[in-house]
Amino acid sequence: MDAIQGGQSFTVTRDGHPVGQLVPLRRRRRFVSRQEFATMSRAAPDIHLDTFRADQDATADTYLDDPYAH
Repeated sequence: MDAIQGGQSFTVTRDGHPVGQLVPLRRRRRFVSRQEFATMSRAAPDIHLDTFRADQDATADTYLDDPYAH
C-alpha cells in the first residue's frame, strides 16, 4: 500500500493471468499561486498568434450560419 501511495501501480494475477490492477487514486489538483504560474510560464514556448489562428481555422468546424464568419 505504501508503494501505491507513492505512485506505483501493480497488476493482480490469478494463475499467471491478469485479473485487475492496483493503481493510486488521482490526487486532487492543488492550487497554483500566481507567482508559481508566472515562473512556469517563463519556460513555456512562444506562441505565434498568426500560426495559432491558422491552426484553429484548419481544425475548427465552420458552418454556413456562423455569425462570426467574415
